[in-house]
Amino acid sequence: TFPMKLWLLVNSPCVHSVRWDARGEGLFIDQGLFEQELLGVGPGGAAEEELFKTKNFGSIVRQLNLYGFHKLTVSPAGSAAGPRPRSAAEGDDTSYPDGPLHHFWNPHFRYDRPDLLVKIKRLTKANKEKLDAGLEVTSRLPDDYQ
Repeated sequence: TFPMKLWLLVNSPCVHSVRWDARGEGLFIDQGLFEQELLGVGPGGAAEEELFKTKNFGSIVRQLNLYGFHKLTVSPAGSAAGPRPRSAAEGDDTSYPDGPLHHFWNPHFRYDRPDLLVKIKRLTKANKEKLDAGLEVTSRLPDDYQ
């Protein structure tokens, strides 16, 4: 599933375009680097575009939105992109020179809680209509299963 792919990418030492935020509760995506590294866009682009079956970054953002991720404002100070929780000692800098930096958050996507991934459901038309009507989306696990 899309959330599981994202989880594997953000935790992979080989992927540099997707990182945890300083608290491990959100992720930073460097658009330019992501397009090169994971969508195979541009010169020297990786041949891994099959991972997402698209070369369009907008499609990735749409998927994030469909799975309940919210875009947060990136602090211009740059301090928001703290060291990744998994690799504070890696020594690489936290700057993103390649393109726009996007910060996404989902309450069930956390560094220390892979068990919460099952709670991330695709927002279907039916689910969206329920939410818009103020109803509970029943495809999510009840809170007492956490």
